[in-house]
Amino acid sequence: MLEILAITCPIYLVVLAGYIATRGGLFARADMQIFGKFVFNLALPALIFNALAQRHISDILHPGYLLSYLFGSLLMLTLAFGIGRRLLGLNLVRSTFLAMGVSCSNSSFIGFPILMLMVAPVAGVALGLNVIVENLVMLPLLLAMAEHGKRGGGGAWHQVIRQSAQRLMKNPLVISVTAGLVISVAQIPLPQPVVRSVNLFAQASGGLSLFAIGGMLVGLSLSAGWQRVVPLVAGKLIGHPLAVLLISSLLLPLLGVAPMGPELRAAALLMAAMPMLSIYPILAQAYGEADRSATALLICMVSSFFTLSAWMWLVR
Repeated sequence: MLEILAITCPIYLVVLAGYIATRGGLFARADMQIFGKFVFNLALPALIFNALAQRHISDILHPGYLLSYLFGSLLMLTLAFGIGRRLLGLNLVRSTFLAMGVSCSNSSFIGFPILMLMVAPVAGVALGLNVIVENLVMLPLLLAMAEHGKRGGGGAWHQVIRQSAQRLMKNPLVISVTAGLVISVAQIPLPQPVVRSVNLFAQASGGLSLFAIGGMLVGLSLSAGWQRVVPLVAGKLIGHPLAVLLISSLLLPLLGVAPMGPELRAAALLMAAMPMLSIYPILAQAYGEADRSATALLICMVSSFFTLSAWMWLVR
């Protein structure tokens, strides 16, 4: 267990450093958003492109990983939305953000740095595959559901889907995945100056993303009905990885899908065990769910130190 704590403690110490530096006035909370934009728009796209472009396509597209993570996430989305609507009596919008909270992980800012310490050889590929699932399927679907709920269950679905597709075409992470896959399929060798330049940006992603997450937690409150978000936090940190594990262990063998290697299996489980998206409260703000979502994010971040340590111990 001490070996696991040696991995998780540095991750959360960097998050804590970002929180203390921002709370102490060394940086403003708005500065964290700038750091986050740098990571999201430059550092992470460079990392993903580098991880995909320098591998053969057969080493990238792992059906087992994609299907396990996709079906596990869709299973949690369906369960959470159904529980919200049928058992808790929540409206469409609140049920949608309950589903988003338990099915969308912070793969980029927290997941990747942890995978680099646990399963470094497959960390970049796992991040690229998560970007495909989360940005091409999960987020467009959930935002379309939220928009549908905001309009009272009415409105044209095709308009919402078209708007989501237009946003995706401008998403730097999606662009980097596409470019990396094209280079991989075409087997185009990249000049060393280009590789080294891309690496310089990629190497900035890990520590800066964790530092920014810590700063973004400043100002979040536990006062907005924290008791109500505990089931959401449990669903994300425990239910989501269990769903991915269930799909990979039971469903995929029935479908005849080749099993994943141990490192990829560990990566899929750990990615699902991450807290929810750092932009979760920002997305929820436009639909009147900001306070509850911010509370859930804060509790999820604190709780994840213990649950992630346990998952990592089980994986090892």
